[in-house]
Parts: sequence; structure tokens; C-alpha cells
Amino acid sequence: MATVLDKELKRQVTVDGADYIVALDTEGFRLTGKGKRKPDVELRWRDLLSGDAAMAVALNASLSKKPAVTKPATEPAPDRASKRVPKKAKRQQQRGSP
Repeated sequence: MATVLDKELKRQVTVDGADYIVALDTEGFRLTGKGKRKPDVELRWRDLLSGDAAMAVALNASLSKKPAVTKPATEPAPDRASKRVPKKAKRQQQRGSP
């Protein structure tokens, strides 16, 4: 027989070398960086069961200060040098010289 979750349960986990506190309660769960006050991820049981979990996580990520999605490292950086016009050429364009 399973134990009823009637009060908050906290445990520490390490993910990629960083320590987090997982808190489970009757409303859902929170994942908070150790020593921090604001949860990094917060998910309600109701959202998980209704299928809205992905939307809830995306909303929480969009409201946080950290960027949720970064560009992949495999994507090449834009080539800014090819878009630059040398100063000498700019001056010639402004004067109307060919």
C-alpha cells in the first residue's frame, strides 16, 4: 500500500554537477537550485494529468529571467564581415563617385 502524500517531501538531486532540491506536495512538484528561493521548474499535478504539462513548463520558462532555448552550437554564426561596407566606399557613395 502506498503512503498518502499529505505534507511536503523534499529531496536533493544532482543534475549535470549542479545541486537541486525537489519538493513534492499535494499540489505538484518544484525543482529549485540549492540555496535559491525561486523554483527553476514548477509543475502542478493537474497540468500533468490534463496534458497541459508542456504548456505549463513553456510558460514558466518564458516568465523566468533565464533564456529557455538557446541556438544549437552546430548552427553557423552569421558572417558580419561580408555585410560591412568599408568607410572609404561609403564616402565615395555619399559623394556620388563611382
